[in-house]
Amino acid sequence: MKRFHCDRCGMLLTLENDLCTRCGLRLSLLPEAMRMVAWDQAAGDQPRLGDRTWRPCRNATEHAVCNWAIADDDPGDYCLSCRLTRVIPDLGVEENLVRWRRLEAAKRRLLIGLVGLGLLTRGDMTASDPPMSFQFLADVPGESGGVLTGHADGLITINIAEADDAERERRRVQLGEPYRTIVGHLRHECGHHYWERLIRPSSRRLARFRERFGDERADYGEALKAHYANGPVPAWSTHYVSAYAASHPWEDWAETWAHYLHMIDSLETAFESGLWIQPRHGADPAFAPRPPLSANRMGPFRRMIVRWMSLTYVLNDFNRGLGLQDAYPFVLSDAVLAKLEFVHETVGAKRRRGRSAMRAP
Repeated sequence: MKRFHCDRCGMLLTLENDLCTRCGLRLSLLPEAMRMVAWDQAAGDQPRLGDRTWRPCRNATEHAVCNWAIADDDPGDYCLSCRLTRVIPDLGVEENLVRWRRLEAAKRRLLIGLVGLGLLTRGDMTASDPPMSFQFLADVPGESGGVLTGHADGLITINIAEADDAERERRRVQLGEPYRTIVGHLRHECGHHYWERLIRPSSRRLARFRERFGDERADYGEALKAHYANGPVPAWSTHYVSAYAASHPWEDWAETWAHYLHMIDSLETAFESGLWIQPRHGADPAFAPRPPLSANRMGPFRRMIVRWMSLTYVLNDFNRGLGLQDAYPFVLSDAVLAKLEFVHETVGAKRRRGRSAMRAP
């Protein structure tokens, strides 16, 4: 993720900051420019960049769940991210405001990553019928089954219970998962969306998908029933990035896709932070601060993986030094690396098509 600084005092910021703790000014992210701007709310200022003025998203002023701004020439009340949310939690339930805030923060991180990869455009986000949208739903007391986190025809549904740390940890332990996060859910579910957009329409890419992930025409419902009844297939880690990925080729793709987005976000953060990993005994640096994706072409996948392995080694060692679980509890087999490379190539092809369309008369 890109590093942000307060443009008034230089304070290092995170994507979620809406207030500078050093100079006390309000902060707004201008999504089109990917800039964080400080402004004096008490003095009646507005976010400004050059000769353009902006205003906070309505969800920022009314609920403090957003820190994105809208250009003054935009007639809408909601920012590019918030307008993609179709259903919000019931704010009459006290704890739902905090849950909604966490859901929206994770969603903004997802969207920025997709825009950076050329997978999502401003036109997609401003369309009257956007190709991807979100709804955050709660279980209804007394009804069996509950809300299932999932994807259908571009609509991503998240059970708001996933924004409750204790409940999410309970589910993680119950399902035997190494980790469980809101942004992980979002990245996984958007993987189903991009399978429909990038894999299904291309017979050539669909054939290559089946070579690596298997035949998605296998009965999906029966496959999931077997997975939950019998557990993952033996030795799943030699072929899949997670146990759940072994349940069906669609889930294998979505889990691998989410993993790839995790990698790109973390590598970009390392680059933006100037992180340099250099052994003490004179060997060449295993990881130098370099963008994970070239400005002109997708970076060589294998070189990216070497940087990833070096970065995660240090992240895990830091966590162990603090007595925490590994930040990256995965071992990537050759089969999983081949799947990740397929995702990498698929994203690269989409980026190249996007650039060609921009150059077309």
